[in-house]
Amino acid sequence: MAKSKLVKANEKIEKAFVGGYKKIENAVVSGYTKIEDKFVDEFLTKDSESVEDAKKRLKQ
Repeated sequence: MAKSKLVKANEKIEKAFVGGYKKIENAVVSGYTKIEDKFVDEFLTKDSESVEDAKKRLKQ
């Protein structure tokens, strides 16, 4: 019985930890993407090129 309580407690901790990590990861990636888009828009786009087109052109 004690083992099952420990397993349940560990699973609960795991879910909380992974959930918190995913929230932080999504926030960081989202922030980076916004900064990247603004940089590409400001400095790397040509004439009336969109940000997506500029990214595609730069990847080539």
